[in-house]
Amino acid sequence: MELKKIVEILEEIAPPELSEDFDEGRIGLILNLENDVKKIAVALDANTYVLEKASEIGADLLITHHTLIFRPVNIISKPLAASLKLALNNGISLYSMHTNYDRVKGGVNDVLAARLRLRNVEEAGMGRIGEVYPCSSAEMAARVSECLKTPVMYAGEKEEIRRVMVYGGSGFRNEYLQIARERGAEAFVSSELKHEVLRSNGDLCLIDATHYATENPGMEALCLRLRELLDIEVEFIEQSSGLKTIMRV
Repeated sequence: MELKKIVEILEEIAPPELSEDFDEGRIGLILNLENDVKKIAVALDANTYVLEKASEIGADLLITHHTLIFRPVNIISKPLAASLKLALNNGISLYSMHTNYDRVKGGVNDVLAARLRLRNVEEAGMGRIGEVYPCSSAEMAARVSECLKTPVMYAGEKEEIRRVMVYGGSGFRNEYLQIARERGAEAFVSSELKHEVLRSNGDLCLIDATHYATENPGMEALCLRLRELLDIEVEFIEQSSGLKTIMRV
């Protein structure tokens, strides 16, 4: 299948113009080898492990959430050189869909809300807010851990949580937390919870479910969707987050 036809389908799923300003130049076909595509690999990251697996299965295109090069580089590091070498030597074009896929219907945040079984889901900026049956902070954290199959950390004891906001990736930022408060959420599920957020937070239960576990389900869903849309093989490459314990703040 022609690469440009696949790109057209990907841009219908998640139009690049929906991405945040900081993603300019990082969305879309970031390595275009203009090759005929017979097999696609899908993963969260375009790291060396994923590229090795993509080459092993004979993929001609790797679609990821995170781009291979996020910041401009003046010096190519050994890991980056290894990744580029794998892609070039094995004829693997690279396509990235980041914040555009976070925002779009059926993307990362919709899938995360569905995975956590939220009801009556509404958009909340790029995140999503939905309802759960009344539960405590500990019960909600345990539910997130079970649904996403990941260790979690949580802070903020609440006896009754009914509304939850979710944001895949690093969503513990003041502007998103304020949206959660304004929309009546008692809990916020995201990742990369920093001390400065903990220090200033006093009214929300914050559940850190890791960057990987909050975004990876969205890429799994994309893989299934592409299998239905395309008449070629599409395979998902799973990565391990490496975390083994459940921690509580």
